[in-house]
Formats: sequence, C-alpha cells, structure tokens
Amino acid sequence: QVQLVESGGGLVQAGESLRLSCAASGRISSINAMAWYRQAPGKQRELVAAITSGGTTYVDSVKGRFTISRDNAKNTVYLRMNSLKPEDTGVYYCAAGRFDNSGYKFGDYWGQGTQVTVSS
Repeated sequence: QVQLVESGGGLVQAGESLRLSCAASGRISSINAMAWYRQAPGKQRELVAAITSGGTTYVDSVKGRFTISRDNAKNTVYLRMNSLKPEDTGVYYCAAGRFDNSGYKFGDYWGQGTQVTVSS
C-alpha cells in the first residue's frame, strides 16, 4: 500500500499562486509515477499534471502556469500553480501509480484531496 497526504490548498484571488504538496509513504518501490488530478463541482475528475523519471505532462489548460516537480529524498511531489483562474477551482487530488509503454496507470492510490478556490 501507498499512503498519500496532501497539503497547501486554500482560497486565493485570480492571478495569485499556490503550491500543493503530496507526501508519499509505504510501498514507494511499487510506483514510478505521480500525478495531480482535480475535480470541479459537477464535473469529472481530470488529470492536471503527471511526473515520472522521464518527464512531465500537463493538461492543455494549465500549460505555462502550473509546474509539477518532486523531491525524491522526501518522497514528495509538488504542484506550483501560478496565474490562477476561477476555472482552476476544485478539489485537487494526489495520485500514485505506474508509467510504462502503454501510458500512465493511476487509480489505486489517492490522497484525501485539498480544496483550491480561486475568486474573481
């Protein structure tokens, strides 16, 4: 099992920044990819950004504004969110999984979620 604990959400105004953190523990050796998802009210959960040892990927709506990074020594992944917009509002979830030739596989391990609210 892998446990994920998130922190860093909050209420900000449009144009401001936030940094989310996700600390992983447990069977870290069973994962090689981590990601941030978000779920807005009334919408499906979507992949925002993912990271492996080989690189990163982002949903188009956050490219150039969000940066995913990780500190392997701390087993922690971060999401730096700049120039936040009201449409970025939602619950942000950390996920841990695998990446291989067939792509990303997330769904077994999730954090508890952290609320991000961006006011206009």
